[in-house]
Amino acid sequence: MENQIIGFFKSQIGKDSSLSPSPVARWLDGRLLEAEEGHLVTEYLITPAMTNPSGGLHGGVISLIMDELMGASVFSLNNEYLYTSVNLIVDFLRPARAGDKIIATADVYRKGRKIMNVECVLVNEAGKIVARGTSNLVRTEVKNKMR
Repeated sequence: MENQIIGFFKSQIGKDSSLSPSPVARWLDGRLLEAEEGHLVTEYLITPAMTNPSGGLHGGVISLIMDELMGASVFSLNNEYLYTSVNLIVDFLRPARAGDKIIATADVYRKGRKIMNVECVLVNEAGKIVARGTSNLVRTEVKNKMR
């Protein structure tokens, strides 16, 4: 069966996120750079609304980017059922500021029948790691309507 989800993701490479089915993805407004089954790379421009009082990229927004992209990487596998996060572990390693661009890469590294294991790394324009995280997603009973 052709993976229509990857087809959709590939059609969105380089475009804004206005056609995303996810309201969060539309707010984050990332630009998809790469899309393969279980692997997504997206670039984000940090806006002032994404920062904490000291002007750095807010840890909650870092976590949001990771959770969104890791969930989308599992979604890209075109499973019969949808998956949802059961945990999210994030290491905040380096600051980023409004006006900076970051690249987020998410990869599914273990595909189980009920649990997916995923990792995500955010790097700055110099290629230095801003944050890294892992998540486990569990299969729900909700059917994938895009399949």
